[in-house]
Amino acid sequence: MAPPKPVPEHSIDRTPEYDKFIEELRVFHEKRGTNFDPEPKMGNMNVDLYKLFNYIVENGGYDKVSDEKLMWRKMCEGLGLMRHNAPADAYTLKQIFYKNLAAYEIKKVHNKEPPPPEILEFTTAKGGSLLTRTLENFQAKGKNEKDESGDDGTPSRERRPEETPGSGRASRGLREAPAPRVIFHPDTNSSRQVRHSSGQQPPAANTPSHHQPQHSQPHHSHSHSNSNSNSNSSNINSNSNTPIPVHGPPHPHPNRGGASHMYNPAPQDPASALVQNYQPPPAQPVQLRIVDTPTSNPELFARKQRLLRQQTSQPVSSTSALIRAAVPNTSLDGPNIYERCLLALRSGIRSEQAFGLNHLVKISYERGDKYKFSQFSGLAEGLTEFALGVGSLFYHVDWIISNDPELDDADIGVLDGINGSSDILERIAHLKPRDVQDNLQPAEFTDHLTLITEAVLTMRNMVMLQENAWFMAEYLPLKDLLCILLSLPNMDIVVELKHFALDIAEQITPFLVLDSDDPLYQTLLAQLKSDDRGTILTSLRAIDRLSMSHPTETNKLGGVPATVLQNLMNWLLLNDDELMDACLDFLYQYTAVVANLDVLLQVTNVEHLVVHLVRLLSHGARRINKEIVESEAVLDVDPPSEQVCPIPKDLLERLLGIEEPERCYAWLRCFFEEDPDSNITQIAIWQAYNAAFLEPLKRKSRNMMNAAEFIRNISTVYQTAGAEIVRETGPTGETQKFIIRGIRPRPRPISPEGREYFRCLWSRVPGDPIKCGILNLTVEKMWEHILFDHIREVRGEDNKIQNREGEFACAWGNCRKYRQPTKLHLAQFMTHIKTHLRGEEEAYTAAQAKGSGAEMHSTSSSKRGSVSSSKARIIKPATTLSITFEETASVRDERNPNAPPHAAGIPLSAVLILRNIARNVVKTESEEALLKQQMKVQGNAEDDSDGTAGPGIWNERLFRPVMQRLFEVFTENRLLAPDLTSLFQLLEM
Repeated sequence: MAPPKPVPEHSIDRTPEYDKFIEELRVFHEKRGTNFDPEPKMGNMNVDLYKLFNYIVENGGYDKVSDEKLMWRKMCEGLGLMRHNAPADAYTLKQIFYKNLAAYEIKKVHNKEPPPPEILEFTTAKGGSLLTRTLENFQAKGKNEKDESGDDGTPSRERRPEETPGSGRASRGLREAPAPRVIFHPDTNSSRQVRHSSGQQPPAANTPSHHQPQHSQPHHSHSHSNSNSNSNSSNINSNSNTPIPVHGPPHPHPNRGGASHMYNPAPQDPASALVQNYQPPPAQPVQLRIVDTPTSNPELFARKQRLLRQQTSQPVSSTSALIRAAVPNTSLDGPNIYERCLLALRSGIRSEQAFGLNHLVKISYERGDKYKFSQFSGLAEGLTEFALGVGSLFYHVDWIISNDPELDDADIGVLDGINGSSDILERIAHLKPRDVQDNLQPAEFTDHLTLITEAVLTMRNMVMLQENAWFMAEYLPLKDLLCILLSLPNMDIVVELKHFALDIAEQITPFLVLDSDDPLYQTLLAQLKSDDRGTILTSLRAIDRLSMSHPTETNKLGGVPATVLQNLMNWLLLNDDELMDACLDFLYQYTAVVANLDVLLQVTNVEHLVVHLVRLLSHGARRINKEIVESEAVLDVDPPSEQVCPIPKDLLERLLGIEEPERCYAWLRCFFEEDPDSNITQIAIWQAYNAAFLEPLKRKSRNMMNAAEFIRNISTVYQTAGAEIVRETGPTGETQKFIIRGIRPRPRPISPEGREYFRCLWSRVPGDPIKCGILNLTVEKMWEHILFDHIREVRGEDNKIQNREGEFACAWGNCRKYRQPTKLHLAQFMTHIKTHLRGEEEAYTAAQAKGSGAEMHSTSSSKRGSVSSSKARIIKPATTLSITFEETASVRDERNPNAPPHAAGIPLSAVLILRNIARNVVKTESEEALLKQQMKVQGNAEDDSDGTAGPGIWNERLFRPVMQRLFEVFTENRLLAPDLTSLFQLLEM
C-alpha cells in the first residue's frame, strides 16, 4: 500500500490583488445588506476567497460545479483544503462559496442581477441553478422535496415521502410520537379451542358473533399448548423491543378467533363496570436472549464450519472433545480487532495471516498515532518473523530468530535475537539464490510476497510515530531484516519492498549509534551506488540522521567509499534542490570529523568542491532594490523676492523673434508663476520687461507695447492674478502701492517648452560665496561656458582644444576635491566638472518630476490659459539612497517571532561546510605532509613542522581563488554575513 500523495498546503497570499478583491467584495456585501467574512475558517485553516473564487470560476462556476457528482470534493483537493472527512469538507467549502461569493459571481462573471438575499445568502447551500432562481420558482418548492443536485457537498436531511415513522430511516429525522397505549384484555375462552371443519376459514376478529358457525370440534389439550407456545414465541420475536404485559385475571370474551390470529377486540359496552374499573397490573420486563444467526454472527458459524471440516479430515482426540464439551453453547465476544489481527499473524495459518495483515495495514495507516508496539506484546516480533520469510523466496534459506544466549553460529539461517547478527552481510553473500523470474512468478510466490510487503508496510507506517521508532530501534533483529531486504536481487518485484525498508531505516537511525563496520551502515552506503533517485535520497536522509539526532554519542560516518564521495560531488551539479539538500547535509556531518576530511582530500578534488559550494551561496537568490531616505523633504520658507532673473541670451533671441502680444505672454510664463500668497509691484515687473527688450528692440527699430497694455496682459496669462491698489500708512502718511497679486518671479526661468535653466555656481576663487549666476539650459552649454569663460581655454587652428597639463582648481559650489591647484590634464579636470553638471541636471529633473516645473501652454491666442503654479518651488525634496542587495532563503525563530530572520536552506548548508573545511583542514595529515614538503623545498626541513603555524597551506590553495566572490556575497547578502565573518576569521589564523 503506497503512502498518499502530499496535498498542497493552503494559505492566504496577501498580495495587492488579494487586498483589492477583498475590499471590492466587502463593498458588494455592504450594498447587498448581507454578512461577509473575509477569512472564513475551515477547521483550523483560513480560506483564501480570492483563490477559491478564481478556482471555481475556472471550473465553470457554482452551478456547473454543483451539477457534477463529487465535484466539490475535487475542489477541496485542488485547493489543498481536504482534511479527514471528505463529505463534510466539501459541504463546508460549498457553504463558504455560497454565502460569500455566489452572488458576486452572478454579478461580475455572468453580468446578471443575483437573486435577493432571502433566497440566496439567507438559505442553506442546497443545489445549484442560481442563475435561474427567482422568488417565485424557489418558493414553489416544498420544504420536504428532495434536492436533485446530486453532489456530495449538500447533504439532505429531509425524510422521503415513502418513509414511515417506524422505519429505520425515519429515526434520522424528528422523533415521532409514541403509539397510544391499548388496554390489554386477557383471553377468557376455554382452554380448548374450536377446530374448524375442513375447507372453512376462521372468522375475522371484527365479524359479528351470529356469523360464526354454530358447530365446531374442540382441540386436544396438547395441540392447544403447542399453539399457545408458538404464538407467544412469534409475538416475542416480532416485538422484542416492547415490554410484554403479564396476563390478568380471565374474563369472558366470546369474540376471540384463535390463539394464532390477530386479535382486535370488539367495542365494549360503556356501561360495563368491569371494563371501566379495570386497572392493568404494572409491566414487568421479560428477560430476552439474543439468538445467533448466520446473519448476526457470521464468524461463529464460519468457525463451526471449519471445526466440522477438521473433524472429518482428522481424528478428534479425547482431550479436544472434552474441551469442546466443556465450552458452553453460547456466543462469546472474543478479542478485539487488534488482538485478533495479532493472533492471526502468529497463528501460522496462511488464510488467517492474510486476514490479519490486511487489517494491520489499514489500522497502521488510519490509527498510526495511537497504535503502538509497546501496547501489543509480540506484534513487533510477529511482523519481523513473518517478513523474514522473504529469504525463502529468493534464497535457499529459512531465516529464524533465536533468543538463546548460547547460540551456535553454525546454522547460517539462525539470527541472534539478543545481540544482533554482526556477520549478516557475510551470510547473505554465501547464500545460494533461487531461480526467480522477474516477470513471471507462480501464484503462491506472488501471494506470499504480497503478504510480506504488507507486513513491512505495517512496520513502516507504525515507525512514523516517534515512540514506535524508538521501540523498533531497540529491537536488534529489525536491523538484520533491513539488511536482508536491502540486499535482495535487483528486480522490479522487490522495488516497493526496498523502499519501505529504507523508510523504516530513515525513522530509526536517529536512535542508533553505528560504527563504520556495522552491517546496516554499510548496507545504507551501498544504496548510494544505485541509479534510483528515491533510493539515493532516502538512504542519504537515513545516514544524515545517524549523526544528527543522537543526544549522547556521535556517529563519525567513517568508511565512506571514494566512489560515493565522488557521486556526492557530482549530484551537487544537478538542478535538484531536494537531492542537493540531502548531499549538503551529509557533507556537513562528514567534514565535521578531521579524519573524514583527510580522506576527502586524498580521493577527490576538494578545490572543485569549494568552488561549487561558493556557487551555492547564491542559490535561489533574488536581487532587491531598496530606497533609503537620508533626509526628509522640507519647506523653503524664504520670502518671495521682486528680483526678476536676467534673461538668457538664447531665450532672448527666441523671444525677439515673436511679435507682441505673444512675446509678452511667453516672457510672463518663462519668468513668473502663480502664487496666491505673493505679489509684485507693477513698476518692478514693468522695469524687468523693459530691461529685457527695450534696447534689443531699439537696435532692430521695433516698437514695444505700453505699460497699460502690458498690465492687462498679465491677467490674460494668469487668470488668478490681477492689479490692485494697496493703501499703506507710513511715517510720511498714507501712501498708495500699485501691485500685481497672485504671481511671483521664478527662482530660475524656464524655456517655452517647460525645461528649467540652471545657474552657473562657479566662483572667482574657490570658496567665494559670490557665484557667476549665468543661466544655461543644457549641460553642454554650461560646460562650454566654464571651459571658455572661466578657465579661459581657446581653440587651436584646427578648432580643437589642446589637452594640456597644468594646475587646475575647481571653484564650483562647495567642491573640496580640487580646492587647491592640482596638477592634472585638462580632459581629466573637465571630466570632474561634468560630474557637477550632471548632478545639477539630475536634481532639476527630479524636482520637475515632483511638480516643481510649470507646464507651458500653447502660445496661440485661441488657447491662452493660466499656468498652474505649484508650491514645489519652495520645497526642498527628500534625498534618498538606492541600495541593491541579495536575499536568499530565510526563516524566523519560532521562540522569538520579533527577532530578525536568519539564513536557511542550501546557502546556509554551503557556508557551514566551507567553515568546517577551513577549521579542520589545518589539522589533517595532508596539511602536515604538504607543509613538510614546502619546507624541504625552502631548505628548512630541520625546523619544527607541526602544521599549526601560519594560515594553512590547504586553506590558501582552496580559498584564495574564491575570496573575491566570498567578499561579494558578504557585502550583498546580509543573512549570510555572520557566518561568512566566522569563515574569514578562520582563514586569517
